[in-house]
Amino acid sequence: MNDRYDPGYGGDQYEIVGYDEYGRPVYRQVQAQTQQQAYDPYAQQQQQGYGYDPYATAGQQPPPAYDYGTGQQQPAYGSYDPYASGQTQGGTASHDPYGQAAAGTAQQPRVAEQTAHIPQQAGPADDEEVRDRPQPEYHTEQFAFVEEPDDNSEDVIDWLKFTENRTERREEARRRARSRIVALVVVLALVAVGGVGYLWYAGKLPGLSSDDSATGTATAAGAQKRDVIVVHLHDIKGGTATALLVDNTTTKRGTTVLLPNSLALTSDDGTPTTLAKSVEDDGSDGTRDALDTVLGTDIEGTWRLDTPYLQNLVDLIGNIDVDTNTDVPDPGAKKKGAAPLVNKGQDQTLSGRMAVAYATYRAPGEAQNAQLERFGQVLQGVLRKMSSDPQAATTTIQTLAQILDPSLTDKDLGSFLAGLSDLAKGGDYRTDLLPVQADGTLSAQASAGVVRNVLGGTAKSPDKDAAVSVSVQNASGVKDNTEKARVVLLNGGFTFLEGGTPGTTQATSKVTYADAADKADADEVAKTLGLPAGSVTKGKISTSADVTVVLGQDYKPSSD
Repeated sequence: MNDRYDPGYGGDQYEIVGYDEYGRPVYRQVQAQTQQQAYDPYAQQQQQGYGYDPYATAGQQPPPAYDYGTGQQQPAYGSYDPYASGQTQGGTASHDPYGQAAAGTAQQPRVAEQTAHIPQQAGPADDEEVRDRPQPEYHTEQFAFVEEPDDNSEDVIDWLKFTENRTERREEARRRARSRIVALVVVLALVAVGGVGYLWYAGKLPGLSSDDSATGTATAAGAQKRDVIVVHLHDIKGGTATALLVDNTTTKRGTTVLLPNSLALTSDDGTPTTLAKSVEDDGSDGTRDALDTVLGTDIEGTWRLDTPYLQNLVDLIGNIDVDTNTDVPDPGAKKKGAAPLVNKGQDQTLSGRMAVAYATYRAPGEAQNAQLERFGQVLQGVLRKMSSDPQAATTTIQTLAQILDPSLTDKDLGSFLAGLSDLAKGGDYRTDLLPVQADGTLSAQASAGVVRNVLGGTAKSPDKDAAVSVSVQNASGVKDNTEKARVVLLNGGFTFLEGGTPGTTQATSKVTYADAADKADADEVAKTLGLPAGSVTKGKISTSADVTVVLGQDYKPSSD
């Protein structure tokens, strides 16, 4: 540590001579020496002993220190001089670290020094001076807010808390209201979309009737791409069942549309006929064209599936699973009361023989539509089990070795069935029954959901006035005879009208016509029903039908 204050080159030098009562160092100015004693440490040791002080000046006493607090020169705490020669000042012996007290009186002279005031250091003020200095006046009322609590402070705090809480509650209420509104809008949107989608699919949207085919929704349904083929199941024991297989490549959905045999069509020569009669008389081409005319479709091909080929197909794909709705007796059973071939129940596994028996079964008194629906179940079971690979499905069709219609090759049929199989396995497949009225015609309202939305066509039933209308009353006492007569007449190309059931039975059947021009038609009706020619008579007809028929106990319905 340097004990001198050096303000700069060429200036006065200062050294520490002590500390004042506040512990701050006290300096004094060191004047330049006029003469400098030659440095002889050995000589001075002989004269002074251990009191050697190379900087001391003989005969000089250190001046008193300068007190910055009072501005007076004071003794520096016993005139402490680390370089002094051991002489006392003010009655106090000086500290001699080098033992110069034993050196006698041979002291080196010191250059006269004088104390100096350092302007950078200000001494503390004297206590009396501080006491005499005027003090600022403070009044207690200036600190009243500290010493005396305000009576209104609690009210202000409570009001601030109330305002803050009410603001927060309002903001929270607004957030909850916004959340509820958003959730309500989302729910309403989902409900609206779902409802519109259902109504569109069911054909119940306004403007989807046959009277308004130019609406935007109808145009959208008609613009969808569909691949359609017709399947005719021929039972070698007699009877047919028809269905349309539809692959909607736009919506990625598949559908089996079941067509009742009583569907009214127009034959090649323009005469009215039914679907069952057209299949037997007009063949695949004529029936396909007639269906396109009535349904407004574009059927691409015909698949004639005789029951032996259906049996082989089910065996090839490894049986099918069907939810059967009735027990089916074994056709080959020789004893009555034998176990049924097909049991009623969920997920019944059917072999080829069992599938054929279930698809063609029609219980006594059942309408033809019941048997048609079972055929649809078997078709959907076959599609679920068919391979989704076009090449594998084509190989299966080729293995059947059936003779296909020229309009449909085995490769086309295999690829088509593979696509429907993929939809059936994914749950995008359904079966619909085409609703047909009692006279075989299509109701625009009833069939719009199937004809327009599924097939993308427009129902155009032939003019019912073109066919001979026949009213039938069942007086045979057998309720099922009405349905059997209806099927036979519709298959014969006649229009069927329900005449009801008389209160009493009759033994013989009767066929009546009112106009002589209708005699030939009446004879044809009797022949179609299997009634003798003598049952035809001319008489009064109370209905709007061209011919009336009363079925008696002699009526023996034939297989349709």
